[in-house]
Amino acid sequence: MRFGVVTLFPEMFAAVTDYGVSGRAFREGLVSLETVSPRDFTSDRHRTVDDRPYGGGQGMLMLADPLMQATRQLQGRGDFAGEGRRSKTVYFSPRGRRMSHQLIADAASADALIMVCGRYEGVDQRFIDLAIDEEWSMGDFVVSGGEYAALAAIDAITRLLPGVLGHQNSAADDSFVNGLLEGPQYTRPEVFEGVQVPEVLLSGDHARITAWRKAKSLELTRRLRPDLLD
Repeated sequence: MRFGVVTLFPEMFAAVTDYGVSGRAFREGLVSLETVSPRDFTSDRHRTVDDRPYGGGQGMLMLADPLMQATRQLQGRGDFAGEGRRSKTVYFSPRGRRMSHQLIADAASADALIMVCGRYEGVDQRFIDLAIDEEWSMGDFVVSGGEYAALAAIDAITRLLPGVLGHQNSAADDSFVNGLLEGPQYTRPEVFEGVQVPEVLLSGDHARITAWRKAKSLELTRRLRPDLLD
């Protein structure tokens, strides 16, 4: 899987390339990442990538041209996704499709993904209209830049790829995979501050344990995320 990121802050992506499960996947060559900065496509001495919006308003907008050139550098490379294949290009914004397990699973089946990270008050709409296939959102809140969403997307996609997790079926029991939250988990010691591990988990009866876990998953989902049951 190849990731391409258009960002003003490429150093932020060390969080996924250098640490944890995703870091190991990068070191083993299961995934790769290429970052491109819009500042590399500016001509003034200040390397300006933003300007005031037409019509007035608060804040600044990212300029279309540096973003377009940075994005096209990735889109135009035939070897990025594979010969004859075009990468999907996404832009992170509050109005985008909310990121979910299904969205991440669909993205994990692709050969490559280009992600554009906005800053300031957003980007020139003409860039979105001309260069972006889909808009994605982390949820109904605003963060300072698309890098935070891109980091989450890269990690979530990477852990679904074959060979990344230690056990082949590790991701199959995650929350949201079957539409429910994962149930409660316990480990040693059997008693912690007076609270005992549920007896069924110590019984060795795998059928009972499976039934208990399913019931607890449903119970937890009904209590914390009833919208998932809908």
